[in-house]
Amino acid sequence: MSVSRRSLLRSSVAMLGAVSLNSKFAFAADGPIKIGILHSLSGTMAISETTLKDVMLMLIAAQNAKGGVLGRKLEAVVVDPASNWPLFAEKARELISKDGVSAIFGCWTSVSRKSVLPVVKELDSILFYPVQYEGQESERNVFYTGAAPNQQAIPAVDYLMSKDGGSVKRWVLAGTDYVYPRTTNKILEAYLKLKGVAQEDILINYTPFGQSDWQTIVSDIKKFGSAGKKTAVVSTINGDANVPFYKELGNQGIKATDIPVVAFSVGEEELSGMDTKPLVGHLAAWNYFESVDTPINKAFIAQWHAYTKNPKRTTNDPMEAAMIGFSMWVKAVEKANSFKPDDVIDAIIGVSVPNLTGGTATMMPNHHITKPVLIGEIQADGQIDTVWQTPGTVVAQEWSPYLPESKDLISDWRKPLSCGNLNVKTGHCG
Repeated sequence: MSVSRRSLLRSSVAMLGAVSLNSKFAFAADGPIKIGILHSLSGTMAISETTLKDVMLMLIAAQNAKGGVLGRKLEAVVVDPASNWPLFAEKARELISKDGVSAIFGCWTSVSRKSVLPVVKELDSILFYPVQYEGQESERNVFYTGAAPNQQAIPAVDYLMSKDGGSVKRWVLAGTDYVYPRTTNKILEAYLKLKGVAQEDILINYTPFGQSDWQTIVSDIKKFGSAGKKTAVVSTINGDANVPFYKELGNQGIKATDIPVVAFSVGEEELSGMDTKPLVGHLAAWNYFESVDTPINKAFIAQWHAYTKNPKRTTNDPMEAAMIGFSMWVKAVEKANSFKPDDVIDAIIGVSVPNLTGGTATMMPNHHITKPVLIGEIQADGQIDTVWQTPGTVVAQEWSPYLPESKDLISDWRKPLSCGNLNVKTGHCG
């Protein structure tokens, strides 16, 4: 966020009144505090989300071993929305109104998050969302601990454009057909054109969840990349469709040296279930890799292996984001001396906790966290080795400056402003 935008925000605060919301559900004065875990344990997204359920259980168990929070134990309430987007909303409502959870940690796809959003707003609860997403959103009841586009997608494109990244001139934007890929690619297309890329040098393709037949699509990518300009694929393909996609790249002899693929939803967990031979040298852009060599990461990996009793279980970026979100929730509860969502929402802005790359994550007024950006090459053993990273952490741009409808918007949930989409030119909170 630019200094001028911040200045305009401050000058607009006086125009807006405070917003006061009250939680609809009270919590018992004693007994365990319940935490909702809302991740798909079946269906197309189980390949990615099951691990997030497991890491949340580990974190809750570790916190209970320390005595809980404010002297009370935590109790996980696990539900399976089964990769069914409307079911996410139903399960979230049950977690809040029936089970009385203090907060929900969950969702992977943006369509599942958007399904849950009206529920947590209506019932005034909290959702911690641990996965990279498309931005263009900032809600009072949501904390975004995954990457915004400027913390993943934009730096990945910049890297590929650079000499070290291959000086890419032609772009394939390949995604699963739902809101995250479509919005992210809309931002990337605008950004590429701003950088001088012609429309004919951009190919955009969308496929359904669970897409299994990639022969024609990969053939089209291969043809598009044969025009004499260095070509790359920017992949927002999600879930188990990644397995046949990368397999087909190998079948058609497309190597990373020919047409590199940079993926935003393929991490160590997904790689552990794939034949990695066709993937070697291709790229992934995240904010954490298991291969990061820091003492705190080594301790986290050791804790994970001990908890799962499986030394082969990998860690990945959304796990770190879940860990950061949970740590921030604990710290905010202690700061507020309360488990009530309203109190936690007010207390959590400005809270900082360690990340696993050796730095610090801070919850900003836009309900997003600061993050480093890492780009890595996929190795034969399923690990990802960092080839480039930002020198420090990056503040999230919740509203893209590259789209006309959002270039003048910012978010600040501090009182008295409490606005998720302030137009800094008009001073109007939408």
